[in-house]
Amino acid sequence: MSELILQIQHLSKSFGSHEVLRDIDFTVNAGDVTSIIGASGSGKSTLLRCVNLLETPTAGEILFHGENVAARGFKASDYRSKVGMVFQSFNLFNNLTVLENCVVGQVKVLKKSKADARANAMQYLERVGMAPYINAKPRQISGGQKQRVAIARALAMDPEVLLFDEPTSALDPEMVGEVLEVMRGLASDGMTMLVVTHEMAFARDVSTQVVYMNQGVICEEGVPAEVFGNPQKDETKAFLSRFLAN
Repeated sequence: MSELILQIQHLSKSFGSHEVLRDIDFTVNAGDVTSIIGASGSGKSTLLRCVNLLETPTAGEILFHGENVAARGFKASDYRSKVGMVFQSFNLFNNLTVLENCVVGQVKVLKKSKADARANAMQYLERVGMAPYINAKPRQISGGQKQRVAIARALAMDPEVLLFDEPTSALDPEMVGEVLEVMRGLASDGMTMLVVTHEMAFARDVSTQVVYMNQGVICEEGVPAEVFGNPQKDETKAFLSRFLAN
């Protein structure tokens, strides 16, 4: 039985009178790759931002090893050091080199020595194929390379869970494959991942579970073979029909 890491319970989020998420429930076990799919505007990215406490849920609980991290007074920085995030727009520090981008968080948050942080950063930059570019600034590398650096930076913090918010949607089509290849490697190594994605082949082939969202609610969830191969809801069938027709 896999260890339960995250439990999302009755999570809701409103912006003013606009309810973006409604009564969201799902769990993430160690080693799971959970893909969250759905049309633009269905609440996927807001859900991920709530899970990482970048947005404060309006209601509900986010349990990390049984502790409600959404509770008032909980120290979010402790939790975020264990739950890394890779953003759509990379969010690298443009004034720092590739290596410095992967070192700074380790020194400031994890209180590592610079030497230890550099050695750890190099290990992950090699893993994502970016070791030759350690002295480059973000403006000197491609979008796909930036995203690989962002993944290395997140891995260098030694997270228990990695959150990906549409990590390929800002990339040119020829760059998408190199980022997905890194993510496939992480999945095969047993990294626990929660991925908001439009890459249906990745969701189908790499995920252990798929969550389909529609208009702020979870419409359907299950293993990829069920969700893709035998969707139960009309909304899921309509959403997937474009992909399945290809």
